[in-house]
Amino acid sequence: MIALRANQPINVVNSDPTSHNIHPAPTNNREMNQSQPPGVPLSLTFAREEIAIPVKCNIHPWMKSYIAVFKHPFFAVTGKDGSFEIPNLPPGSYTITAWHEKLGTSMQKITVGDSEAKADFVFKSAY
Repeated sequence: MIALRANQPINVVNSDPTSHNIHPAPTNNREMNQSQPPGVPLSLTFAREEIAIPVKCNIHPWMKSYIAVFKHPFFAVTGKDGSFEIPNLPPGSYTITAWHEKLGTSMQKITVGDSEAKADFVFKSAY
């Protein structure tokens, strides 16, 4: 998963010795489907906010990822241990939404004041 702001370019680099196919399938943005030979950079942009745009490689079906596009700068992608930070969030009350590709979304309300605010998300499997 990568996250970015609307209209922020993503530079996709293919460092493999074989071609790939970059195929994002958004519902609120323009779909694209482009071959990418080795060593040829590709720049993508998404004009509108949309969470969890699936991206696949039509050549290698096991390769997939997601792109989250936001209209504001207050977002984060978790680290390997699940931790995240959203720096410079102005004081106020917020609803934070966490997304997981298999377990869906979880929301929490937080209040940001003079001290550090904390949110812990727990996802439960339906299985």
